[in-house]
Amino acid sequence: MASISRDPNGRRRIIFVGHDRIRRAIYLGKFPQKATETIQRHVEAIVSSLNSRSPLDADTAEWLGKLGDDLHAKLVAVHLVAPRQTALPAGATTLKALVDGFNASKLKAKPSTRVSWGHTQRNLITLFGESKDVAKITEADAERWAEWIEVDQELSAPTIRRRCGYAKQFFAFGKKSRLIPSNPFAELKSGNLANRERDHFISREDAEAVLEKCPDVEWRLLFALSRYGGLRCPSEHLSLRWDDVDLPRGLMRVISPKTEHHQGGESRLIPIFPELRPFLQDAWDQAEDGAEWVVAKRRDSAANLRTTMVKIIRRAGLEPWPKLFHNLRATRQTELEESFPSHVVCAWIGNSEKVARKHYLQVTEAHFAKAQNIGTARHTAQQQPEMCRKPEGRKIATNTKPPGITAEYAAISGVFENQTMGDEGLEPPTSTV
Repeated sequence: MASISRDPNGRRRIIFVGHDRIRRAIYLGKFPQKATETIQRHVEAIVSSLNSRSPLDADTAEWLGKLGDDLHAKLVAVHLVAPRQTALPAGATTLKALVDGFNASKLKAKPSTRVSWGHTQRNLITLFGESKDVAKITEADAERWAEWIEVDQELSAPTIRRRCGYAKQFFAFGKKSRLIPSNPFAELKSGNLANRERDHFISREDAEAVLEKCPDVEWRLLFALSRYGGLRCPSEHLSLRWDDVDLPRGLMRVISPKTEHHQGGESRLIPIFPELRPFLQDAWDQAEDGAEWVVAKRRDSAANLRTTMVKIIRRAGLEPWPKLFHNLRATRQTELEESFPSHVVCAWIGNSEKVARKHYLQVTEAHFAKAQNIGTARHTAQQQPEMCRKPEGRKIATNTKPPGITAEYAAISGVFENQTMGDEGLEPPTSTV
């Protein structure tokens, strides 16, 4: 049996269990109730036919024959019917051929990038169908597709912009290959759109609570590399070798697969921050003789670290924050900006000042507290008797350390220059950067 579900915004969907015993949903958007009930009835008939391996009844067969391409594509997407086979003019290119050609042309694309493309390609094929003549897709069709992924797929604005950008790339390839005369997606808004509603600052108290619940040394290191080292997870964690770590000098070379195509972006040198050092040392102490990789056990780039991280955070009594690993990096960059020049922090984190301002730097509770303390101090000074105020032209010694900056941060530069393995009584590795 199929059932009808509706969300608070009036968007309807039909939920059913297919012949393969898998529960699926057909998202209809804001469909009239009567039309939705008609679709529900025919979906039940199709599932029954597939289960019994019997022909469709005449009514459902006729309904399928008259069905529009959009709704038919939705039935194809949930494995109820086969794609329509349409005769294309000689020399015409199908949407599937365009997508396959684009994928084959990108020899240097990383697997993660291909996964991102795949979501957009699936959306295009779901709405238009594999056999759609790409030359027949118009600017109006492109706008309808962008609206469809927003309403029907319930995607966020940044995700929509990103997928519109990928669609532009696919059809730009078609234009350059002279498969189509123009790019119907060229006018759609695309590019990275910052979603600051999902920003979250992970305090040191919360970070320590999470670290206490990590199951082993390697998981504590994975978390610390993101929170206290500002590394991208998992690409930079998995690229880190012991030859890149120089504990005696307090330096570490980070290989960055994400930015390696930019000049000078293949790697960066960062300090081993005092908060990060104990976790690296613990991992070094447990590493086997001749070990190459810092992260040795969890080297599968396809492994879902996010699922385990969510469990660890909940065991710590916290609610998982949005963008789990990105916000750890953003928190570290926000902290470091309080003590070091922005260009220095960006060199350590591996991004630009423009990107940092748009996607990383956050306003924290500490900033508000600092501003309130400054305001209170000024108000108190204004209320002092005239005889107690600072005489004009006379300097009074003050603490030069900025308010709100801990002694630990203020001493970081000194630690980098003076801290040695001997100070901590640690056994340094023989490797150097």
